[in-house]
Amino acid sequence: MMRIKILPVRLIVLFIFFSFCCFNSFCLAANVTYDHRSLIIDGRRKLFLSASIHYPRSVPAMWPELIQAAKEGGLNTIESYVFWSGHELSPGKYYFEGRYDLVKFVKTVQQAGMYMILRIGPFVAAEYNYGGVPVWLHYIPGTLFRSYSKPFMSYMQKFMTLIVDMMKKEKLFASQGGPIILAQVENEYQWYEQFYKRGKEYAMWAASMAVSQNTGVPWIMCQQYDAPDPVIDTCNSFYCDQFTPHSSKMPKIWTENWPGWFKKFGAPDPHRPHQDVAFSVARFIQKGGSVHNYYMYHGGTNFGRTSGDFVTTSYDYDAPIDEYGLPRNPKWGHLKELHEAIMLCEDVLLNSDPINLSLGPSQEADVYADSSGACAAFLANTDNATDTTVVFRNVSYFLPAWSVSILPDCKNVAFNTAKVSSQTSIIEMVPEYLQQSDSSADEGSKALQWDVFKEMTGIWGEANFVKSGLVDHLNTTKDTTDYLWYTTSIIVNEDEELLRTRSQPVLLIESKGHTLHAFINQELVQGNSTYSTGTLVFSFTALIPLKAGKNKIDLLSMTVGLPSAGPFYEWTGTGLTSVKIKGFNNGTLDLSSYNWTYKIGVQGEDLSIYNPDNLTNVNWTPTSEPPKNQPLTWYKAVVNEPVGDEPIGLDMLHMGKGQAWLNGEPIGRYWDKRSSIDDHCVQECDYRGTFNQQKCLTGCGEPTQRWYHVPRSWFKPSGNVLVIFEEKGGDPTRIRFSRRNISSICGLVAANEDGNESSNSNAAVHLKCPKNRSISTVKFASFGTPTGKCGSFSMGDCHDPNSKPVVEKVCLNKNKCAIELTEANFNEGLCPDATKKLAVEVMCS
Repeated sequence: MMRIKILPVRLIVLFIFFSFCCFNSFCLAANVTYDHRSLIIDGRRKLFLSASIHYPRSVPAMWPELIQAAKEGGLNTIESYVFWSGHELSPGKYYFEGRYDLVKFVKTVQQAGMYMILRIGPFVAAEYNYGGVPVWLHYIPGTLFRSYSKPFMSYMQKFMTLIVDMMKKEKLFASQGGPIILAQVENEYQWYEQFYKRGKEYAMWAASMAVSQNTGVPWIMCQQYDAPDPVIDTCNSFYCDQFTPHSSKMPKIWTENWPGWFKKFGAPDPHRPHQDVAFSVARFIQKGGSVHNYYMYHGGTNFGRTSGDFVTTSYDYDAPIDEYGLPRNPKWGHLKELHEAIMLCEDVLLNSDPINLSLGPSQEADVYADSSGACAAFLANTDNATDTTVVFRNVSYFLPAWSVSILPDCKNVAFNTAKVSSQTSIIEMVPEYLQQSDSSADEGSKALQWDVFKEMTGIWGEANFVKSGLVDHLNTTKDTTDYLWYTTSIIVNEDEELLRTRSQPVLLIESKGHTLHAFINQELVQGNSTYSTGTLVFSFTALIPLKAGKNKIDLLSMTVGLPSAGPFYEWTGTGLTSVKIKGFNNGTLDLSSYNWTYKIGVQGEDLSIYNPDNLTNVNWTPTSEPPKNQPLTWYKAVVNEPVGDEPIGLDMLHMGKGQAWLNGEPIGRYWDKRSSIDDHCVQECDYRGTFNQQKCLTGCGEPTQRWYHVPRSWFKPSGNVLVIFEEKGGDPTRIRFSRRNISSICGLVAANEDGNESSNSNAAVHLKCPKNRSISTVKFASFGTPTGKCGSFSMGDCHDPNSKPVVEKVCLNKNKCAIELTEANFNEGLCPDATKKLAVEVMCS
């Protein structure tokens, strides 16, 4: 009889542990060094393609899928800042839970088998409130941010050490077997160094302090061209192909390639074409780059009050993964194909020096070849208008304007940055009524039960203080709230001409920012705010009704996030600087030096009535007909979770300005502020030529943000408490949840489009539905000369009538499919003089 040898339990456990670790690429401690060409892991040069995903701008339930989407997109590294202000809530009081569970995030990266770049800073900018530096630090005597200021340096070093020690304790640096291969200190300081008396000295101290932490991995400083050895300086820009590190011994690293841009309330939507993003990456790699990071790959959401000044709650960034966690196609897919082509070249790229060849006035090739015979080439056409054909190694290659072709074997084109063959997704926001928690889906349209609480206008409870003159808003609130009440009163004599003629005087207010609501005798007045160019300093004017006798003036000053960067940015003032009323018999009345009564915050916020545990702190009024267009009003409803599993947005189109919460979780600020109709939006964006954030704008004349992301993990099946604080008035009955749904996916590809002699593969349309969904309907299919774009394809003069049956046979009821442009599938003899294409649109269900 065969004897079966039983292994000891301890050995089995060790075997499982090491198998798991090795499977995820992190089995043993790694030696991370670098040379002029790349980072080196245990003696081997590696190419790193990285995705910025900020852990507090999503939720833990989303992290695994976001990281997996980056990995499926062809990336091998995740990057994130560390957000000091979210962790050190007051001196020595730390928070590392929920969205701020940094260790959990890094371990999630590790479990996905990916590397990590940890940008500790701890100043981050990032369009984040106060640049991620805690507001309380500004009020420590003698503190000057980002300078050779002993208090700032002391707190900075203390926090830096805390984070490093936390990572060491969990063995998360690569030197310990973890995923972290690079760490960053400070952020883009070179731009501001000149403004500080001892700026350079501070930068050198920061670098030295970081290196002394003994992490066992290299440190970087982005945009710091005088970074001392061994710290590596890196590039942040739309293009970094011409960047050169300050030392010839250091690799070329791009810490921030901006695939889009952030939005501000009152501004249109910026977009960056995927062809240009791909072009910038390919040029960087072509010119010797070896570490590349997208900022952002997933932008996420500025939940609560975390956004920088006037930055929207959405931090979508037009990134390859959208705010809700869905791949933005074709951008995500196009870049995935780029990454695959680049990684085919990794070994020869990193182990040889390029030979540059001129192929024309604006065309060139960089050729990498090693002694084994391996060869990779990048052919570039930097002309921003003219397509051309070049000859490389006696073979003709078609190069569209502003494009790069990648040839992993110096023969066959694996990818061209201007040729888009990846699928396009059409996203729609599918609205549904808020459903009372005790109702079923088919009762969704019945009147929802609301609870309402009306704030007092002006001073509620006891005033904080009375003072002659106008105080700085931020120095008073210390950012514990957006709100500060300025209250005073005036006496209008009965002999004033304005009373006899019933004319309205003009209220004139000057403010350092950010916005305000004005109430005269408890009534909100409508006014106009005019902002100084490039600042949040504004003038407010309004016609106001006054009566004989005492008139009460209540001004609610508001911040909308704090500055996140700039020299001495923490000293930027906010709040009212001048209040006048024009139109009295004696001219203009200046109230600026009057006695003003001040109250910090609003009552509902102070009592935390958005928190389910504190709902009874005020007396709510129940109603099925909540008041509309009423300012300073809290609305509460208990609702069901929306059906399905799609991401959720809260549609606030018909509300004014305020904040929202679900089950106590902060959805964030909302505002109906619209962009100008004259903001130079475009219908189609030409990807060719140098990009800037003003080049490809959309949404002129529309609200900057309509939908506000509510993570699915915040919902319970029922009993969800939705709380809205409306500042200026809106219609809560028109609030909706909207499911973010990929309604259609499309593919468009041409046969022999580039005419390259090296082409030896069949073109194909590749389609893939989201997980757990399959292709249910073929809405359009045409092989021939179709026209239009995804969502509006139409047949051309040339059309193969078998197009739709072929696509249906290949794709129906499948999660993904590929339709090749072959004679077996289509009649390639049709229209012999035409360039034939296959256009397909399908629906997923």
